[in-house]
Amino acid sequence: IISLLATLPLAVDAGPQPLEQIKQSESQLSGRVGMVEMDLASGRTLAAWRADERFPMVSTFKVLLCGAVLARVDAGLEQLDRRIHYRQQDLVDYSPVSEKHLVDGMTIGELCAAAITLSDNSAGNLLLATVGGPAGLTAFLRQIGDNVTRLDRWETE
Repeated sequence: IISLLATLPLAVDAGPQPLEQIKQSESQLSGRVGMVEMDLASGRTLAAWRADERFPMVSTFKVLLCGAVLARVDAGLEQLDRRIHYRQQDLVDYSPVSEKHLVDGMTIGELCAAAITLSDNSAGNLLLATVGGPAGLTAFLRQIGDNVTRLDRWETE
């Protein structure tokens, strides 16, 4: 009975382990994939693949950007209802919301919503300008204790 119980987990867990799945995905995608699984209560790393390598943030930076904007709102340095006006030449590729508001502009709150929910690239750039550009967002990240993440570019560079 004991030897039967010892083999039971193997029968139940016959699929590839998470790290093996990531390696397989990386091979299928012909690209690099990175992953870190962390116990947030203890801070202990449970599993990692390419954890020490840098990866482009692409549009995920927009969440951090809106966090920086909201921190400025909380500090009284920005207002969600402040309207930003912009021109056609300020628009970049994939701006599904901001391209519709050339006449009336958009509020900081509307820009955050467009950047996060629809990944509007122009909204991201307009917000980025309010925090001091890529260097300003990186400085905010350092201020909140993130000594690794950095933003080097505007959308869509």
